[in-house]
Amino acid sequence: MGRAAARGSRRATGGATAGRGGFGPRGFGLITDEEIFKDYEAAVPFYALAGLGVAVHCIPLGKAPGDPCPTTVHDFLGDELYTELPDHRFRVTADFVAAAADPSSYDALVVPGGRFVEQLSIDPEAVALVGAFAGELRRPVVLTCHSQVLLAAAGAMGGVRCTAFFSLRPVAELASGTWVEPDPFGLRVADGHVLTAIARLLSAMGARVHGGRGQGVLFLYADYVDDYEANVPFRALDAMGCRVEAACPTKRKGEACVTAIYEDVAGAAPDTVSDEKHEDNFAMTVDWANIDVDDYECLVVPGGRLPELLVTKEEVVALVAKFAAKGKVVGSIDQGHLVLAAAGLLKGKRCMGRVPMRVISNLTGAVGVEPEGAVTDGKLVTAASWPDLAEFIAHLMDLLGITVSF
Repeated sequence: MGRAAARGSRRATGGATAGRGGFGPRGFGLITDEEIFKDYEAAVPFYALAGLGVAVHCIPLGKAPGDPCPTTVHDFLGDELYTELPDHRFRVTADFVAAAADPSSYDALVVPGGRFVEQLSIDPEAVALVGAFAGELRRPVVLTCHSQVLLAAAGAMGGVRCTAFFSLRPVAELASGTWVEPDPFGLRVADGHVLTAIARLLSAMGARVHGGRGQGVLFLYADYVDDYEANVPFRALDAMGCRVEAACPTKRKGEACVTAIYEDVAGAAPDTVSDEKHEDNFAMTVDWANIDVDDYECLVVPGGRLPELLVTKEEVVALVAKFAAKGKVVGSIDQGHLVLAAAGLLKGKRCMGRVPMRVISNLTGAVGVEPEGAVTDGKLVTAASWPDLAEFIAHLMDLLGITVSF
């Protein structure tokens, strides 16, 4: 949670902080060591807003800065109800007590979904904080999935139009809210300063996006794409007004690619092999046969293990090379560089990449390969890994001419 950027105009500049505090997801967590909140419902606003130069704070209750908070993803694996899978460990960046003592120092509050909401809904400090934003401060409150329970607990749902996960309808109605059926499932609803999706946040904060509307961005996916690298830039550029599409050479429109998380094993030495966990599903939005390079201004190849499949497909390598030949923006994260290497895009280019891509990048003639961060070289943007997503998004926005003013 936190305070949004200072007023004025800002071009994305690699996530440099600005303003009087921070805006960011409120990954409160439980008071015990079992915080379980929805991973990308926190990650998308956290990294996207950091990419705009907004100071972002993640402030769980009962945790100190630097502590990890386990997150989760909820996915349907053929059953009637979702199952809960372990995800990343989200890092605490600020102190809850200090934030709760002066909520007016923040411009907006985000509460991602997850089981942690159940515990926060009976915690007086957490309820009071939500009540302050929704009540006397009347500043934007973003609620997703199950987190509307906190608004009900704060007595602030009366007369508010909202949507949520289907099971929350009785909660909204019992709290005198007006239920809006989430059909399609991705429906976003805004009622004053209370929001039920991150896509409404920038507008509620008085932000104006320039240059994003209608620009096409194509993401190349396959099974075991990195979960953060698939979700965060896709949804961030969508919020900027871009027309984002996801395509896979072996999937049809509507079919899903499995995502995975890759995170260093707790306590392991740096640059050791990361842990892999099966995660969410990401539905493709366009058929491969219908892709026309001229419909897009940008191509993004995320990491994970998907490049090992994509690089074996001649049509994928040819498509990447065609984007570059036409002077389009091309972005890649970590293992995604393998596809760029096969397409001949890395020779003579500055590049960011962790251990898996270091030798490959050097073999292609890339220069200045660095283990962390993101960099632009001409129309090419590369990032070392998912912790560099804020910088990666900022560089993409810069090349696409997208600015945001508050």
